[in-house]
Amino acid sequence: MAKRYWLMKSEPDVYGIDDLERDGSAPWDGVRNYQARNFMRDEMKLGDKVLFYHSNTKPPGVAGIAEIVVESHPDPTQWDKKSHYCDPKSSKDDPRWFLVDVGFVSKFPSVVPLDELKETPGLEEMLVIKRGMRLSVQPVTKQQFDIVTKLGKKKR
Repeated sequence: MAKRYWLMKSEPDVYGIDDLERDGSAPWDGVRNYQARNFMRDEMKLGDKVLFYHSNTKPPGVAGIAEIVVESHPDPTQWDKKSHYCDPKSSKDDPRWFLVDVGFVSKFPSVVPLDELKETPGLEEMLVIKRGMRLSVQPVTKQQFDIVTKLGKKKR
C-alpha cells in the first residue's frame, strides 16, 4: 500500500514538536472527532508521514515532521475517569476512540506560518488553509507535503 501523508494539529503548550523530539514517540490521544478518529483508525499506516502543526498559538503553522510508528489501537484516555477525554459511553469490549503513535522525524528551523501556507502556490487545496476547517487530523497530498517540507527547511 502506498504511503500516505497527513497533517496533525496540537497546541504547543499541551504537546508540541519539542515534546515529541524529547520523547521520541508518543500516542496521539484525546481526539474526539469521528472523522479524525476514522482517519487514525482506518487509514493511517506504519511509516506514513505527518506535518506536525502547532495550533492555537501565534503564529499557527507547521513546526516539523513526524511519522506513524504504531498503527491504530484504542485510546486509553476514554476509560480514565480522571481524564478530560473520558467517555462513559465507551467500553473496553467496544471502544469508541482510537489513536496512533507518532515518532519524531525533524523540527523545522522555524514554524511555517499559516499565512505563508495560504500564499504558497500548490497549496490552494490544502485543507488547513480552508476557512472553517478545524479538523485536527487531515490528509495532505504528497505534493503538498513536499512543498511544506521545502518551506520548512528555509530560513525565515
